[in-house]
Amino acid sequence: MKRAVWFLISAYASVPVILYLFPWILGHAIFAHLLRFPFFVDLSKPEDVLNHTCNFYLNTDQGVSVGVWHTLPASQWEKAAGKSPEWYRETLGDGRPVIIYLHGNVGTRAINHRVGLVKVLSTVGYHVLSLDYRGFGDSTGEPSEAGLTSDALYLYHWAKKHSKGSLVCVWGHSLGSGVATNAAVKIQEQGSAVDALILEAPYTRIGEVVAKHPLAKMYIFLPGFESLLWNILERINISFDNNKNLQVLTSPLLILHSEDDNVVPYHMGQKLYQTSLQAKKKLSTHAQVEMISFNADLGFSHSHIYLAPDLSAVVRKFIENLTG
Repeated sequence: MKRAVWFLISAYASVPVILYLFPWILGHAIFAHLLRFPFFVDLSKPEDVLNHTCNFYLNTDQGVSVGVWHTLPASQWEKAAGKSPEWYRETLGDGRPVIIYLHGNVGTRAINHRVGLVKVLSTVGYHVLSLDYRGFGDSTGEPSEAGLTSDALYLYHWAKKHSKGSLVCVWGHSLGSGVATNAAVKIQEQGSAVDALILEAPYTRIGEVVAKHPLAKMYIFLPGFESLLWNILERINISFDNNKNLQVLTSPLLILHSEDDNVVPYHMGQKLYQTSLQAKKKLSTHAQVEMISFNADLGFSHSHIYLAPDLSAVVRKFIENLTG
């Protein structure tokens, strides 16, 4: 019994040391890209889980190929039978809005709640481009904050080129919210602005989510542990600072957050909303800023906002205000 107790104490005490010596472990925990759920899905055949969808790959960097699914607006489903990838690509210029969906950590573009959201957006009448960043799904390369941002940036420019002037909206969920605002800042620095941003369950900074994780809470009372986490994040170049990004962004913004989110606390979405309102005032821009909250009684938590009956109406209204 005494040996077992000492073993548990030693194992507990060794975690901060292991993290300090092997900081990449924290990076792998944040991306969780090796958990390629769902199993046994051939990502090159999206029709197995999502109709009227074409799979293709983009070389976003040297030695990096990322997988993308293009799901058509529901109104084009009948025309799509037997059509080539080139035909799908040409449809991006039909005048309908294009949504680039940047998912969170864990799994691939085929996870149920991600497929569910794409179905909603397709039914509303939008093209949806679902990206698996480098290292995720069947995409090559290793994930990093800079790498994920580069993948999203490349896809945005690709979509703008092929959409022939149609609105291109970047939708980021959870981890993807940081990718979305990072890419938006880069685009703005290049002299333009993202047509629109939709952030679902967004955090202020990724480190603040890490510090609130149940495993981290087991150690957070130890002197210096929280500082250790921030030090490690700095060493592995991961910040995903939405709050900082929104202080300079001029794009229209819609925030979606559930009050019962058990991964990214609801108050983080509220803070980002206030940050964006203040930024728009400071920057003297009249770009639309809106936050839609979902009552805790609905039980949507972190990943099921797509089940909200009024989600399609909310998104349609936001985008129609931009295009009308």
